Amino acid sequence: MDKIQAWLDTTPYKGFGISPASADASFRKYYRITSGGISYLLMDSSLEKHSLAPFLDVTARLLKIGVHAPDILEQNLAEGYLIIKDFGNTHYLNLLHSGNFTELYSRAIEQILLMQKASTADLPLYDRAFLHMEMDLMQEWYLQKLLDKKLSDTQLQILDISLKSISDVVLSQPQNVFVHRDFHSRNIMLTPADEIGVIDYQDAMNGALTYDLVSLLKDCYIEFQREDILRLVLEFRDKKGVDADDETFIKWFDFMGLQRHIKVLGVFSRLYLRDAKEGYLKDIPLTLKYLLDTASLYDETKELAKLLKELQ
Repeated sequence: MDKIQAWLDTTPYKGFGISPASADASFRKYYRITSGGISYLLMDSSLEKHSLAPFLDVTARLLKIGVHAPDILEQNLAEGYLIIKDFGNTHYLNLLHSGNFTELYSRAIEQILLMQKASTADLPLYDRAFLHMEMDLMQEWYLQKLLDKKLSDTQLQILDISLKSISDVVLSQPQNVFVHRDFHSRNIMLTPADEIGVIDYQDAMNGALTYDLVSLLKDCYIEFQREDILRLVLEFRDKKGVDADDETFIKWFDFMGLQRHIKVLGVFSRLYLRDAKEGYLKDIPLTLKYLLDTASLYDETKELAKLLKELQ
């Protein structure tokens, strides 16, 4: 904190009070700096300075096309600090319930459509190798390390065939789209001015059409009825103007969800086991439910659903 205070004293925000604001799944920390009723956020990325350049790059891309990303007010790349606009404390997760989720999700869908106008030039590619690298996290961190399971050759073969089927469908949908990669209820803010603020996008990639839609509508922190979610899925398709029938588009969405939730099982397990972030354990059951429910619907993944049920 002394280093942060020393830097703050060299900026126009000298004399501002500083207090912890939040932390996230990475090693970043956030502090709120305040003076006379005005507040900003100080982002401390000193433990992962490499994330700052992508954050600044993607911020510029989003601001250019009108997405309400936080303005960068001060930066110290050498130490890993930024001062950025403060969107407040109200996340979508604080607001969502059965009476308003359709309206709030429709507004967020508009943000996805807007984000997808951002340039993908030089962004990392969400190709087959990357899709599988992410899905392999489930076997290593969830099945082997958290559940302490050793898979037989037959089980490994089922897993391998299933994951290839998933990536085949993911890659069959439109690509070359800006992907936020974590567009869910904890990363969507509603500002005091009733604007949607978008955060935590530094890991953006060039990938599949439905990725951010899945992050939003199959949120690992909150769940709504599938029939209601599918109406929103098709609303996105229609607004995007995608030439695909209902069955095809829903399958694209579902298989993108399988890829994401397989990855997230591994990520949540790793956050618990490696990083001692116990809070993510409670989010595994819903993530697993999404995965099992969806995998059970399709011939290509029914064996995967059966296998994962057996391993619980």
